[in-house]
Amino acid sequence: MVRAAVLPAVNAPLTVADIDLPEPGPGQVRVRLAAAGVCHSDLSLSNGTLRQPAPAVLGHEGAGTVVSVGEGVDRLAPGDRVVLNWAPACGECHFCGLGEPWLCANSGTAAGRPYAALAADGSALHPGLGTAAFAEETVVAASAALPLPDGVPLTDAALLGCAVLTGYGAVHHAARIMPGETVAVFGVGGVGLAVLQSARIAGAGRIVAVDVAPAKEELALAAGATDFVVAGEDTAKRIRALSGGFGTDAAIECVGRADTIRTAWSATRRGGRTTVVGIGGQDQQVTFSALELFYFGRTLSGCVYGNCDPAKDLPVLAEHVRAGRLDLSAMVTDRITLDGIPAAFEAMTAGRGGRALVVF
Repeated sequence: MVRAAVLPAVNAPLTVADIDLPEPGPGQVRVRLAAAGVCHSDLSLSNGTLRQPAPAVLGHEGAGTVVSVGEGVDRLAPGDRVVLNWAPACGECHFCGLGEPWLCANSGTAAGRPYAALAADGSALHPGLGTAAFAEETVVAASAALPLPDGVPLTDAALLGCAVLTGYGAVHHAARIMPGETVAVFGVGGVGLAVLQSARIAGAGRIVAVDVAPAKEELALAAGATDFVVAGEDTAKRIRALSGGFGTDAAIECVGRADTIRTAWSATRRGGRTTVVGIGGQDQQVTFSALELFYFGRTLSGCVYGNCDPAKDLPVLAEHVRAGRLDLSAMVTDRITLDGIPAAFEAMTAGRGGRALVVF
């Protein structure tokens, strides 16, 4: 029996409760969590923006230690330090065959299957995004547990599982930022902070951070931003003024709102790239005229999990951490317990803070 933050139903408040967690079955591992990041996607799962069967244990950005392994697991052993991968690729579907594991058609199957039960009444629980990291321990497929390279603190390594892989990939794989380019980053949350650090690592010349909260300026500048703009009606105009009047070479949107996506597009120069990382609801409709699509020649693209192959990118990120180029602890604005997750959700809704980290 372990403690977990349980979502009883969509739009219901999370409650901390005991759950019965089975031993790992064939191809599975049991992981004792060291920490779990509170991601905006967890908020979207809890309020119905993203689909998730309930009751459920949310949390998908985590790191911990393998406790036990099921039959047929030979890649991991008890005592191994791991980072959870909420989108493990099957290696067999159409998209995996194209070399695009971030689009794997089968990566989300675990989220639809019960994995544990409430100790109080035996109700079946589903794992949020297949990982259920808002718990002292979880059981996942072995493919969803990536070995953590040496030299990376286990607690801070939780951020590698979502925010950092997504932010790093958005810069290096999706937007493909080159040395000297100008970049605008919309949204200074966990992913936005990872984008800022990754843009700095990529050698971007000017990095403009944009957020509705003026209090995030210090966080943004510490992460690598050269300029900070408080979002308003003239945001795109102000960004263009900071980039020679033309607009930035690339804009990366980490919010998932129609108006922010539209502003990011408008702040991008002719021929530049606008990359959407934020996850918005179906009601968030973005419109463009046919003439502007032709005239500006910009590229607008989505970005799923940073277009990353986590097994390949995680060692690269670990090397950046060891070399001091990537500061994971600087992204953490609050270290909390399971009971603090609802307050972290409220802070995200209000646009406050960077990344809250549940530390077990």
